[in-house]
This record gives sequence, structure tokens and C-alpha cells, in this order.
Amino acid sequence: MSKIRVVLVEDHNLSRVGLVAALKQVDDIEVVGDAENGRKGLEMLRTMQPDVGIIDIGLPDIDGIELTQQLRKIQANLEPGDRSKVLILTMHEEENSVLAAFAAGADSYSLKDASLDTLVQAIRSTYEGNAWIDPNIARIVLKQARTSESENSATAVDPITSDSEDLKQMVKIDSAQSDVQQLLDTYPLTERELEVLELIVGGCSNAEISEKLYVTVGTVKTHVRSILNKLCVEDRTQAAVRALRSGLVS
Repeated sequence: MSKIRVVLVEDHNLSRVGLVAALKQVDDIEVVGDAENGRKGLEMLRTMQPDVGIIDIGLPDIDGIELTQQLRKIQANLEPGDRSKVLILTMHEEENSVLAAFAAGADSYSLKDASLDTLVQAIRSTYEGNAWIDPNIARIVLKQARTSESENSATAVDPITSDSEDLKQMVKIDSAQSDVQQLLDTYPLTERELEVLELIVGGCSNAEISEKLYVTVGTVKTHVRSILNKLCVEDRTQAAVRALRSGLVS
């Protein structure tokens, strides 16, 4: 079985050494390099082209957001499948930091206080092409996604050419990935599944959806499972984000 090749960019020595040691114990993950600052990290990401780059925002020279922007610019001519995925790992959950990271081209965002099991799940999900968002951060992304969907005159920010202030104001809401769209064309969501998905985006629990649609909780769970499969996501938060990004729910 091929391993997920990872590069870690983290300036705190104890955190970096500890994470490297912990990830080396995971069978399907290989840490191919680690760097203590952004410039070394960018060079390592450029030359090694790992599957996933784990990047801290608060780096001492160039921060993780700028590093992500530069990496996306360097890899712009590569096929999407050949580009390194970016998982932001940080203590910051402020709205500006979260939105700027995604606008810069980050794929996933996790807090440093997450458990090792959660981090491994985030790495695997990111590697598979699914956005992984820490539950504590998801509310910020959903709020911004709803705002962007409701503003018809909003202009998407270019994460490469826009300045940092622009990046902190909004996150570009991309359309669904082509493979997901093809899957939806083949296996479209039913009218009932769209109703359930809209309620998920609205923050309703299974019990609340059951009451609103006059069906059993078991039936709701069946619909949710089908929605997750069709959208190629692992949980309700990812389903909500993908639904808003793709325009399935406004």
C-alpha cells in the first residue's frame, strides 16, 4: 500500500519534533521532510512535491498564508492531481485567518489541539481530495459561504494576485470538483435529499429534520448517508460546504 507523503512546516521545535515522531507511527503516512520556517518549507514543498503539506500559519519569516499562495503559484501549471494538498495546522480560529487561508488555496484547516487520531483523519481526507474543516471552524466557513451566495454582485478573489487585505475580506467559493459533478449527473440528488441537504446547511439535527419533514429519524439517516455518498464527503459539515460551493443550496 502506498503511503501518504507529508511535509511538515512548523517553527516550534517541540511541536514539530513531536508531530513527526507521532506521524511516523502511522502505517499509511510517511513524513518525507520537515522545516522550521516558511522559506525552507516552500523549497522543500517545491522540490519534494509531497501529497500533503502541513503548514503552520504563524511562521517567523513568511507566514503560512503567504507560503500557501506562493506554493499555489509555483504549482499552477501542474495537473490538479499532481499538486500538493495543503492542510493548515494552527492555534488560530479567528475569522480573518480562516478565510485568508482558504482564499490563499488551502484545502483543509485543523486546530493544533486536535487529537492525533483527528489529525490523521484530516490528513487522509485532504489526501483524498476532500476538504477537512475542524468543527470549531466550520461555522465560519458556512457563514462566509452563505454571505457569498447571497451577494449577487460579489466578485471572487484571486488567491494569487490579490493583496493580503483583500484575502482577509472574503474567500473564493469554487464550484464543485468535476468528478463530483459528474457523479451528481449520474446519480442526482432526489427532491427529498435536496430538502434534507438544505436543512443540514441550516444547522438542523436529524431529529429536527425528522420533525420538519414528518419522517422517522431512521429515514433521515438513510437520506443523509445517501447524500454523503453522492457528494463524496465524510460528514455533514463537508456536505454543507460542498452544497453551498456548488450552488446545490442557496
